[in-house]
Amino acid sequence: MDLFCKTSSLKYGKDNIILVFGMGSLHAVSSIDGEVIWRKDLVAESLEIKQVLQPHGSDVVYAIGFVGSEFVTYEINARSGEVLKRTSKTFPGGFSGELSYVSNDMLVALDTTGSTIISIRFGDGQISFHQTAISDLIENFSGMASIFPSKLTSMVALKFNSVIVFVRVTGFGELEVVEKIDSPAAISDPLSVSEGQQAFAVVQNGESKISITVKQANDWSSGNLLKETIVMDQQRGNVEKVFINSYIRTDRSYGFRALIVMEDHSLLLLQQGEIVWSRDDGLASILDMTTSELPVEKEGVSVAKVEHSLLEWLKGHLLKLKGTLMLATPEEVVAIQGMRLKSSQKNKMTRDHNGFRKLLIVLTRAGKIFALHTGDGRVVWSLLLPAFKKSEACPNPTGLNLYQWQVPHHHALDENPSVLVVGSCGGSEAPGVLSFVDTYTGKELDSLTLGHSIDHIIPLPVTDSTEQRLHLLLDRKGHAFLYPRTPEALKLCQVELPNIYWYLIEADKDIIRGHTLRKTCNFEGADEYCFDTRELWSIVFPSDSEKIVATATRNLNEVVHTQAKVVDHDAMYKYLSKNMIFVATVSPKGAGEIGSATPEESSLVVYLIDTITGRILHRVSHHAAQAPVHAVFSENWVIYHYFNLRAHRYEMSVIEIYDQSRAENKDIWKLILGKHDLSSPISSYSRPEVMVKSQSYYFTHSVKTMAVSSTAKGITSKQILIGTIGDQVLALDKRFLDPRRTPNPTPAEREEGLIPLTDALPIIPQSFVTHSLLVEGLRGIVTIPTKLESTSLVFSYGVDLFFTRIAPSRIYDSLTEDFSYALLLLTIVALIAAIFVTWVMSEKKELNEKWR
Repeated sequence: MDLFCKTSSLKYGKDNIILVFGMGSLHAVSSIDGEVIWRKDLVAESLEIKQVLQPHGSDVVYAIGFVGSEFVTYEINARSGEVLKRTSKTFPGGFSGELSYVSNDMLVALDTTGSTIISIRFGDGQISFHQTAISDLIENFSGMASIFPSKLTSMVALKFNSVIVFVRVTGFGELEVVEKIDSPAAISDPLSVSEGQQAFAVVQNGESKISITVKQANDWSSGNLLKETIVMDQQRGNVEKVFINSYIRTDRSYGFRALIVMEDHSLLLLQQGEIVWSRDDGLASILDMTTSELPVEKEGVSVAKVEHSLLEWLKGHLLKLKGTLMLATPEEVVAIQGMRLKSSQKNKMTRDHNGFRKLLIVLTRAGKIFALHTGDGRVVWSLLLPAFKKSEACPNPTGLNLYQWQVPHHHALDENPSVLVVGSCGGSEAPGVLSFVDTYTGKELDSLTLGHSIDHIIPLPVTDSTEQRLHLLLDRKGHAFLYPRTPEALKLCQVELPNIYWYLIEADKDIIRGHTLRKTCNFEGADEYCFDTRELWSIVFPSDSEKIVATATRNLNEVVHTQAKVVDHDAMYKYLSKNMIFVATVSPKGAGEIGSATPEESSLVVYLIDTITGRILHRVSHHAAQAPVHAVFSENWVIYHYFNLRAHRYEMSVIEIYDQSRAENKDIWKLILGKHDLSSPISSYSRPEVMVKSQSYYFTHSVKTMAVSSTAKGITSKQILIGTIGDQVLALDKRFLDPRRTPNPTPAEREEGLIPLTDALPIIPQSFVTHSLLVEGLRGIVTIPTKLESTSLVFSYGVDLFFTRIAPSRIYDSLTEDFSYALLLLTIVALIAAIFVTWVMSEKKELNEKWR
């Protein structure tokens, strides 16, 4: 969707009107409450709108764009949305790129070859063109030019081969080159500094510095208003945007400060040649995350090495002594606090025995990786991936996903873990990009620009002798490519070839397809690491009645403690298939916003599907239910959230699925004594006999995202982590979503811990993991198991980041952090003293009795 926005000077009553173009329609929006005052549909003739203009003081809005090689202008009444006039004219050479607005009735565009400047005059209902070859203006011009975005009056900026040329428009078809910049740069919008005088900034990128120049927009020959050079971290990339602001110095001259946006989406404020402050706002656009264990603490490390030097070690202890004697200055107190924070156990850069200290590796939309320490959230290292920087070979790089590449267990002391970053150079057909990054040092180990696109990534449950995990990368043409490309990996893949299955969801076509590998590719240029794929099955949902809106699968690394569940002194076996998927579909009208459909027009249908055979294991229909649908899948149960149009309330439903083919194994004593063979293999091709239990409950909150707690052994009870519309995280005990709940549970069910049935799920204020804090723009929740079975780590991200630890069954396997060891020691000493005193008193009493 292309979106252009222009604030209008018109008023609707006491309200300002904002003109917004998007999805082929022009909207007039209230600036107070966002109400759409009027809407004009311009998509009928495939008009590609490039500019929405309103001359100052006029009631007419111009919507200007292209229809193929035809230049079209719509004159629209800004108050009513009525089309007053449509004017068009065809240019034989066609148009490419953007339009540059230079005056009230003049625009500048480029032809399809990018070698000719077209001056366009559109005032008074007439359209006229004037062509100027760029080679006539610029010597040694070659390649294809594009219009660099800028809002300078009577000026157009052209970009070609990393060169920016400023061209002044003095009249219709009258152009002159003003300045040429030979390095990548960013240009600010003009700023009025005095009556009739405007200034703008040009920021040029260097190897390890940037230079900012402020010029007068009206008079380039009068010299620069400001020229400064600032040392810049290369990991921030190039400057992408710049905004300037002016202030009055003590000598009554104008000074300027600049707010710049870097390639890694960080913000910096520059003033007087220095960085005043900076913010890593790239962390507000996290795409994917994974975790990494910290290094193992090595024994025998000298004090001098830990403290960096013996002198620093002595200074530190001297400061601590002065603090203890209350002789430290305020500055020294701050230094002592910093040292204590640095030496805190939770902030150490080594593993702890509970597994609380980890590195959170996050990938941002800018193609930058951050390593965050779970102790205090600090950035341990960050890397703007060179492979994801813009270049001629990769003009629009984007990050896709982050995967564990190498996790050394047997060589944890000698080798560092690494992650795989998978990206693309643009669209779906663009070549893929791989980057391998060391998670301890943050260095890029290797990078690859592939000769094929990347549509899906399948991590295989196989590692080679170097503990690198095998991955299959699928392209748009249905080919699968194996990485790493080594003979050992190929041999392992060929062994596992008959057991590799996957499914693809085509949500736009409402189709799910199951695939498997077939044989090596036979197209030109293919090698032995490329495999053809074969479609095994497909499920086509009727598009006129069902539209896929949500899916959920089990975490492949999830640990299940037990296969059986004891119910009323009887054993029920969980259907624990990792090949099962949850799919939710709604009627087309029910896929819109809540209230866009009546209860009779909307329905929700959920499926449990085996992805190996395409067999539908279970189907449930909810009438008068509407999207959005959020779901979470764990063990043998799935929980999903939707809106009930009849009750005008949100609902949460639970489905539990059990394996009836093992119903004969119900003797608890045989189970305890190990008489049953529970490890017998189960094939997806054998038709399963399943039993399903389900229940629905009202829920008072709208949901953004859902997750489930995870622990190392799967013993601890589960909690459903719900990201609410209020940007908080709520922990809901899975026992509240037990499908066996009844209004009057039997004594045996109460003994089992079954909660009496209520129509709504309780919201306990103490259950909010985020307490009173908000995770602004909450988009995702990730849970991470620890070595301590009772505890799970929770990381939620959006515009804000939030990290905490939860204990769904309370901390039953360790002492709390606030446990008083001193009080325990004093108690033991007091007990020993009391034992000694009472022993002496007893001996004296016994001696006295003997003398009687």
